[in-house]
Amino acid sequence: MVEKQENQKTEEGFQELQRDYQKLYVAEREKTEVLLSKIEEAEKEIEELQFKLDRIKGSFAWKLSIPLRKAFHFYEKTRDRLTRYGSIPGVMRKVRSKLRERRNMKSHGTASFPSPQEAANQRETVFENKVRYSILVPLFNTPEKFLRDMLESVAVQTYENWELCLADGSDSDHAYVGQIVREYVEKDSRIKYHVLDHNYGISGNTNECLKMATGDYIALFDHDDILHPSVLYEYTRVINEQKADYIYCDEITFQGDSIDHMIVLHFKPDYAPDNLRGNNYICHFSAFSRELLDESGVFRSEYDGSQDHDMILRLTARAKKVCHVPKALYYWRSHKASVAQDINAKTYAVDAAKRAVHDHLRDTYGMEVKVESTRAFPTIFRIRYPLRERPLISIVIPNRDHMEDLSRCVESIVSKSTYENYEIIVVENHSETKEIFDYYKALEHNEKIRIVTYEETGGFNYSKINNFGVSFAQGKYVLLLNNDMKVITREWMEEMLMYAQRPDVAAVGGKLYYADNSIQHAGIVIGLGAHRAAGHTHYKDAKEHLGYMGRLCYAQDVTAVTGACLLVKKAQYDQVGGLDESFSVAFNDVDFCLKLRKEGYLNVFTPFAELFHYESKTRGMEEGEKLQRFQKEVALFREKWKAELEAGDPYFNPNFSLDYSDYTVK
Repeated sequence: MVEKQENQKTEEGFQELQRDYQKLYVAEREKTEVLLSKIEEAEKEIEELQFKLDRIKGSFAWKLSIPLRKAFHFYEKTRDRLTRYGSIPGVMRKVRSKLRERRNMKSHGTASFPSPQEAANQRETVFENKVRYSILVPLFNTPEKFLRDMLESVAVQTYENWELCLADGSDSDHAYVGQIVREYVEKDSRIKYHVLDHNYGISGNTNECLKMATGDYIALFDHDDILHPSVLYEYTRVINEQKADYIYCDEITFQGDSIDHMIVLHFKPDYAPDNLRGNNYICHFSAFSRELLDESGVFRSEYDGSQDHDMILRLTARAKKVCHVPKALYYWRSHKASVAQDINAKTYAVDAAKRAVHDHLRDTYGMEVKVESTRAFPTIFRIRYPLRERPLISIVIPNRDHMEDLSRCVESIVSKSTYENYEIIVVENHSETKEIFDYYKALEHNEKIRIVTYEETGGFNYSKINNFGVSFAQGKYVLLLNNDMKVITREWMEEMLMYAQRPDVAAVGGKLYYADNSIQHAGIVIGLGAHRAAGHTHYKDAKEHLGYMGRLCYAQDVTAVTGACLLVKKAQYDQVGGLDESFSVAFNDVDFCLKLRKEGYLNVFTPFAELFHYESKTRGMEEGEKLQRFQKEVALFREKWKAELEAGDPYFNPNFSLDYSDYTVK
């Protein structure tokens, strides 16, 4: 009896001690959360200060001091580059890329204009659908040189069924605008000119142009830019071949009096709605059917400054066929008052663009998103979607031995993640070391973690192991994760879930770094690499790199994301049969994403979910039996997705070389 009472007291004492420990644990955890929140707030403040600093750097005074600063910081910049790219070979790789780009620029200026014979052939081409274009140009105090260049570029179009609708809101000090236009009107009856009683703003003036338009297709053209002579011909060809009701092309930004003074070549992806929301990459030269415009509505003055972004979002959302002509057919002039040179010349445009994106997403998904400028550019946006629910996420981690890798991965999930409704399923795959089983034993105290044992023999098969692990998943979402990962971003699951929750999205992947802070994954392009199967973009670039046209700074649509960190609805995983077990090691994730895309879903890469991937970036090519297996899987992938590979990755412009991951122009 005494012994029983003592045991009871011991048990009660133990329970009290356990309760004290739990209270202490909760208190310490709350302190930790407060500290982490303060760190996050500090990071946001740093980002905001950096944004303000960038605006200062765009000022006249800052630019005036450029020579002095360049001389003073030469040594520091050189040392920084060596550090950033890891070595002198890394620097040389970047230099070679820039040299290739400069060399290849030459073929996209006046050298791309049709020869007299080509121009004649284009003029003589008879299309079944002889569409008529109404080109809208609102004029406002346009400099004479810019005005004449614009008018001439329309006059020499090789496709001649067009009308140019000019609404002039210029003030009395710029009366020459009307005099010049009337010269051209006398020579060409296709030019329509209307003087406005006052300036209605960019949207109002464009709508006045629209009142003059009688064409089947409407095209938007800025008063200080230049068209390629063949742009209307190319658009008409696409309309006839693909029945496109919205068309856009690639563009070049130039300075000075010649389009050959190119400063930026912008080669765009095909229609990508998430890219368009994060960055108005379509911009110029948009043409669309009159019927589509009637459905979408005219320009809205509340978005002046970014009225084109608002209009493009509305038009493309309703279009039956959006077509991208992958040729540089529009020349965007950069001068001191243009957005092409400095967004600070029109800061109101940033706020208008944010409103346009916010309102578009509210109308599309019924969600009140937050739209924020990023470090890349004020009009390149980070979009924060609210989570409609916080469902269970099943994190599936295959593992064989590698206790250090797995423990680092699990600890980072448990200690850093702000999302709490998750389970971890570790798929034990024929481990042999005592330490890993001791670690499994230590994990038993965590009710969120389960160890399931994969017993099938016959060689390593990543697809089978993951499919086995997913069969135990109880969550609405499945998150495939390698065991050699480490969480960086505290809200990494929220950042991926905010996209995966959308009905039009399937696989979502994050931004992964090697241990040296170089990029391992930022989206996958099919056809990229020596084997022309698939490869990672921005591979081995520095962590802080902005990416091609700021692509490392906003979420975007991609063909595939890596299975090393991939979130998807479990229903979608099952819908396409999970990972194809024919791909035992390579390309199973790309194949999986292609299957999802074939079902009509979008796959999304977000740079705001960041993790380390401790996979060795210097492990080299597989050899022997492993090499044979890899080559077999390359052949299988290329055969299975032959049509898609021949068509090319829709998010990787065909003007880019497939030999490089850094968007090198061919």
